[in-house]
Amino acid sequence: MKPSFHVGHDNAGTPVFSKTLSCFIQYTIPKNDCGILRELAKHYAELAANPVNRERMFRTKKTNDLIHDRPIVWIEEIPWHELNIDDQLTLRCDSEEGRVLEEFFRQTLFRWKYFQADMVVEDTLYILKSYSNSGIGIDVKEETLSLPGNNAIVSHRYEDQLDCEEKIERLSPPVIKAHSENDRQNLEICSEIFNGILPVKLRGHYVDYSPWEHIAEFRGVDKVLNDIIDNPELLHVTMKKFSELGNAFFDQFEAEGLLDYNIQKVHCTPGYTNILPAKDYKDGLVRFKDTWLRTRAQMFSMVSPSMRDEFDLQYIRPFMDRSGIVYYGCCEPLELCMPYLKQIPNLRKIGASPWANISTLAEQIGGDYVLARKPNPATVATVLNEETVSKEITETVEACIKNKCPYEFVFKDISTVGCKPENLFSWIRIVNQILDKYYT
Repeated sequence: MKPSFHVGHDNAGTPVFSKTLSCFIQYTIPKNDCGILRELAKHYAELAANPVNRERMFRTKKTNDLIHDRPIVWIEEIPWHELNIDDQLTLRCDSEEGRVLEEFFRQTLFRWKYFQADMVVEDTLYILKSYSNSGIGIDVKEETLSLPGNNAIVSHRYEDQLDCEEKIERLSPPVIKAHSENDRQNLEICSEIFNGILPVKLRGHYVDYSPWEHIAEFRGVDKVLNDIIDNPELLHVTMKKFSELGNAFFDQFEAEGLLDYNIQKVHCTPGYTNILPAKDYKDGLVRFKDTWLRTRAQMFSMVSPSMRDEFDLQYIRPFMDRSGIVYYGCCEPLELCMPYLKQIPNLRKIGASPWANISTLAEQIGGDYVLARKPNPATVATVLNEETVSKEITETVEACIKNKCPYEFVFKDISTVGCKPENLFSWIRIVNQILDKYYT
């Protein structure tokens, strides 16, 4: 299992049911690499000092605190392999660790130059806390299919490894171990490199518990959906087991000091808020109740709301009750599920996919939750259609204003811009022009 080093604000939650070793490889970064990194960090620090970052962070907190205002516009899951204008993203460090840091800086500088939207450049370089995860006794077995190049978006066909109760019962609770010594050395190495330029601190993780994402990887989506009708009891046994495994994971994750409430992103959406940590928090161990929980069940897009409640929400609810605030949903349309979602007392944010009926959803959400609107990435995939983009954005703005609904735009899942970076730049221009009409 190869270690990986995570830097900056790319906090994508926690891989609950797969083997993980997240740490810095203990090598010295070469002097030449340090020189490259220091120069990039100086430019980064200049951006971080811009007051607009504080204004954007303030607006993000207002939204997450359920105050209706001009929405934050974020862009995530970007096809970087199609955006390398004039070699500005080309890495020049020799060491693996140096290239991880360099990529973070170059991508941040590039985004600021070409497609800021409402990105926030933090005034601290955050290193994500490292840990190991033993897994649950099985690994994903799959075939993948992808386009040529470095695109991270691939198709998967999974082998069914959990087709009977006996196989499910053989799964074992994961063992989680924080690597505080690695973290200490990471801080020392980076603090030395960026001395006098950027402060360096550790950042923990939020909670990402979406068992159906993992069950799909161990079974395949078709098998699960068929069993809703053909063998529902097997799915209940599966979720009972994965609930036990999830509890084991997060009990250890909390005890090992790996959680955090200082979160910039909760799976691509802005995470800054004034309501975390919990009111009884005292400096020290961050608890489950002090941070975000992000969860979803995307494969249930085509099942009834009552089935989503039966096979997903009823099992997720105890984890929701333990957490500080909850973000539910991703690519699944949820307007029909709102009667069930409204039963969650600490629900804070709801995903609104490109396939959601935005008017109906905004009407049901009102001022009670944040609507995380995810525009359709297909609009930038080939030839940008300004009329289509304008219609989609305007529809969302007017629905949310009408219903006094706090909302944000999260443009994500952008697997391609057709090798035309200007599509992305134009998309932002169109969105800002529309927002300017409604907000002064």
